[in-house]
Amino acid sequence: MTRIVALVLVVMLAITGIGVAALAVLGGSDATSPAPPPVPTTTPGPGATDAPTPALAAYYSQRLAWEPCRSGALCSRLEVPLDYRKPAGRRIALEVLKVPAGDPDKRIGSVVVNPGGPGAAGTDYARSGLVFSPEVSDAYDVVGFDPRGTGDSDPVDCLSDSDLDAYIAQDPDPDTPAEVATYVGFADELGRGCVERSGELASHITTVEAARDMDVLRAALGESEMTYYGASYGTKLGATYADLFPDRVGRMVLDGAIDVALSSRDLSLGQAGGFETALRAYVQDCVDGGDCFLGDSLDAGLARMQRFFEDVDEQPIPAGDRRLEVGNAFYGTVLPLYSRDSWSALTMGLQQAFDGDGSTLLSFSDIYSGRGRNGYTDNGSEAFYAISCLDDPWAIPAAKVPASLSDFEQASPTFGTVFAWGQTSCGGMQARSTEPARTITATGAAPIVVIGTTRDPATPYVWAKSLAAELDSGVLVSRDGDGHTGYTEGNKCVDRAVDAYYLAGTVPDDGLSC
Repeated sequence: MTRIVALVLVVMLAITGIGVAALAVLGGSDATSPAPPPVPTTTPGPGATDAPTPALAAYYSQRLAWEPCRSGALCSRLEVPLDYRKPAGRRIALEVLKVPAGDPDKRIGSVVVNPGGPGAAGTDYARSGLVFSPEVSDAYDVVGFDPRGTGDSDPVDCLSDSDLDAYIAQDPDPDTPAEVATYVGFADELGRGCVERSGELASHITTVEAARDMDVLRAALGESEMTYYGASYGTKLGATYADLFPDRVGRMVLDGAIDVALSSRDLSLGQAGGFETALRAYVQDCVDGGDCFLGDSLDAGLARMQRFFEDVDEQPIPAGDRRLEVGNAFYGTVLPLYSRDSWSALTMGLQQAFDGDGSTLLSFSDIYSGRGRNGYTDNGSEAFYAISCLDDPWAIPAAKVPASLSDFEQASPTFGTVFAWGQTSCGGMQARSTEPARTITATGAAPIVVIGTTRDPATPYVWAKSLAAELDSGVLVSRDGDGHTGYTEGNKCVDRAVDAYYLAGTVPDDGLSC
């Protein structure tokens, strides 16, 4: 459930009146702009395009052919092998987008970005213009790519749109035999559907393979080292890259970090606790503001939220020509919890739902799942499932969930049972990875900055502390605050540290607290 920083940006735009035009810019309009003037590119230095093995030389010698595309950005396609064990076999093409450095005279090079997921499109993230401070954007070409299996890079497909609607709307905390049967049935259908609808691709969209693709991208950009910013799941991708190619690591920032050493069960427990912490902070803020619509105390507000989910499970709420089902209510609630700036949107959505109109919460659920008015605009939900389960197919049978409920309910009285049932999700996955599991240390890499936020809902702060310790060259920067990720979130101490690292190579003090 690290899905995703970029989506929160859309919610914030939608509720602050920037409007439909801005959402179209973020959402992938095909409109093109006049060709921009020539911009500087990096001339490959000695060894920049050297391939790890001779069989990959053709991929590493690529030069990207940039063409004007969305809203003045430049786009290209990068070829990579479907299976790195068979580089002479089938090729796939990855969508790449570049926003040129704002001040060519100050240009340092390229910085690759990933917004999380897994399943989020890095091209939209780069194009948003909201990743970096203006100073960093002036100095770097901001490059995003859609990882294999996502966005416009051979997207994996697992369910029809109608089935995906039903999957997302179902009760994520099944409490009747019929609901359990539906829940388990969808797990089987997803796992079977990925293989039936996507074929061989379904077995080759792992994080390790995406990290290998990143090194091909680095070479194609002409860079000797990988300068990178990864948020949420993007921290796992970045850490994996650093472990595979430690000698290629340049200025790397991992923000909203995932502890790559944790088991799937422990990750679920941590996220359950993280979202409970965020919900408690949201409710307490409402209570402190006076005349809170949820109740006059924290406990009363939390109880009201629990009753709300129970009520929607029993009786869905009208939402235009659709209905707000309990699954939609869950996703529509957790998405605004990713950012404190979205709390007002959550209040609006909940108040409307309490009054019998589920439209706003349903719209947030749709944003979370990549659903537009006429169907799904991206495959983020399917890619999230497929990549996660390919990386780690661990699961427990439904019959064993009750035995784990107490641990999850202790971590999160509100959301714990949802995460407990999530342990069954990969049980039906039929695709299998050829990449062995890795113990990630990135030994020999240059300093890697890891940022953690103390009340991060999706990636708990303790994960950042752990990842910084697990990486041989990890440097921890802590932000005291709410919301998911820490850079460009209004904390000047964090922003100064990250900007100085990107602009001058000044490594923050390990343990910097902001």
